[in-house]
Amino acid sequence: MQLGFLNVYRSILSVREGRAALLADNIANSDTPGYKAVDLPFEQTLGSQLIDPNMAITQAGVVAPEYRASNKVGLDGNDVSLDLERIEAAKNGEAMVGATTFLHQSTADLVMALRPNPGGN
Repeated sequence: MQLGFLNVYRSILSVREGRAALLADNIANSDTPGYKAVDLPFEQTLGSQLIDPNMAITQAGVVAPEYRASNKVGLDGNDVSLDLERIEAAKNGEAMVGATTFLHQSTADLVMALRPNPGGN
């Protein structure tokens, strides 16, 4: 039996992990001519992940990464902004740490609540 919050946080961490991989690809391809930065729409991807937890968060998945239309395109056709990618990667990392911390504390509280009370108090 899996608890509801475990499913939710598994999905949140899965989407955040997929987004981290895309942001890393954007940073790695910042000098690749013609490369277009992509990102996951977090809310839409999380909704799809909650409906089908076995869905892979990849370009072949149900929710495909979207191109960023707001980026400036350089002379070589590349539109990756390293500053923006680093900021988004940091935000995503902080959100992953927050979700992991909450999940850790919630499971620790659950384990403590399920332990028998030897003192009977």
